[in-house]
Amino acid sequence: MSRRIRRFQAWVRLKVPNGFRFGLGLLLIAGGLVGFLPVVGFWMLPLGVAVAAMDVRWLKRKLGWSSK
Repeated sequence: MSRRIRRFQAWVRLKVPNGFRFGLGLLLIAGGLVGFLPVVGFWMLPLGVAVAAMDVRWLKRKLGWSSK
């Protein structure tokens, strides 16, 4: 995982409450689906999956992350 994604995950873990992380991840994924637009892009897809995986235990296991 790139350093930028890990840094963003650390920021989200500190600043965003548990219940809102999954919603933020879904919004990032939805923004990545319209990646042809200038402001949003396909870079939002992996970032959204990484943020959503913080709260979804089976997604953590699928990505190979340990559940802390």
